[in-house]
Amino acid sequence: MAAASASASTGFGNLTTSTLPSLHANFGTTMITLGRFASAGKLRASATSPMAVVETVSPEVTVDEVGRSIGAGQSLLSCPICFERLTLVDGSGSSGDSVSKTTLLCETCKKEYGGPESHLDLTVSSGTKVYGEALALSTEFFRFPLISYLYERGWRQSFSVWGGFPGPEKEFDLMKGFMKPVLGGTIVDASCGSGLFSRLFAKSGLFSLVIALDYSESMLKQCYDYARQEENFPKEKLLLVRADISRLPFASRSINAVHAGAALHCWPSPSTAVAEINRVLRPGGVFVATTYLLDGPFSLIPFLRPLRQNIVQVSGSHVFLGEQELEDLCRACGLINFKCVRNRRFVMISATKPS
Repeated sequence: MAAASASASTGFGNLTTSTLPSLHANFGTTMITLGRFASAGKLRASATSPMAVVETVSPEVTVDEVGRSIGAGQSLLSCPICFERLTLVDGSGSSGDSVSKTTLLCETCKKEYGGPESHLDLTVSSGTKVYGEALALSTEFFRFPLISYLYERGWRQSFSVWGGFPGPEKEFDLMKGFMKPVLGGTIVDASCGSGLFSRLFAKSGLFSLVIALDYSESMLKQCYDYARQEENFPKEKLLLVRADISRLPFASRSINAVHAGAALHCWPSPSTAVAEINRVLRPGGVFVATTYLLDGPFSLIPFLRPLRQNIVQVSGSHVFLGEQELEDLCRACGLINFKCVRNRRFVMISATKPS
């Protein structure tokens, strides 16, 4: 912990927190019925949350019927090239179970975006058939269907053994405390994987809209399958989007909260990603993330810092050596009010966009 941080017991083993907010209410996702917006011609926001909107959430972000609002006065979804709003040009085949016939158009770039039945593809390379880029190993690894299949079938559970992760339910409880000021708004579950927290967010009813976002097509397909298999799952609250964390397809200042579970260390450029998260957050918006730290006894490993650079160059994965690095990262990207919770190697951080 940073020297200036106050610590307090939280009841999760040796889990400690620096100024942890009181617990209030990763993720409920909503497959928005985009076809509902066909008559309007553009994806627009409407209003009325199933719960009272907290004062710190701007009154512009209101929800008419759960799942019908994706922005305030403008489309939430934007072109990943120019960040201009997207127009719905074909949503006749869309439903809460499929978005495969939905077409969104950027009237500035004249580019159309669609996707398979499980998700919208809002990457810059969407629609290309020949062009491809060599991506970091940490990115490509999670695109393998086998990894997506195993993620909730033993892989994620192992984080508790070697990393001190308290488990999804306890992590979710901790998140609610950090996210109290933005409950009732829109949350993006960045690098959602198979949607473990996306589903929790959606079922909780704490957010008007949950966007499950990942670069891996196979992870999004797995998330889609899990949501379909759950009885009484609120599919109207879940929108699955394929996107690059460093090029988020959302309008600036449009999102109330961003969550990134066990993902920060996998991003090719954490600073670029966190700066982009700051761009899309509304004033007062909250960023919550979990990762692991190699500090304490690990700091005695010879040449650890130079070795870390080699790891980054080869795999694209980042190793954080202390809480101060994470606080500096958030501050450098314009976020304030840094807080964190620790349990062995596990750390949950929170930071806020200035109002």
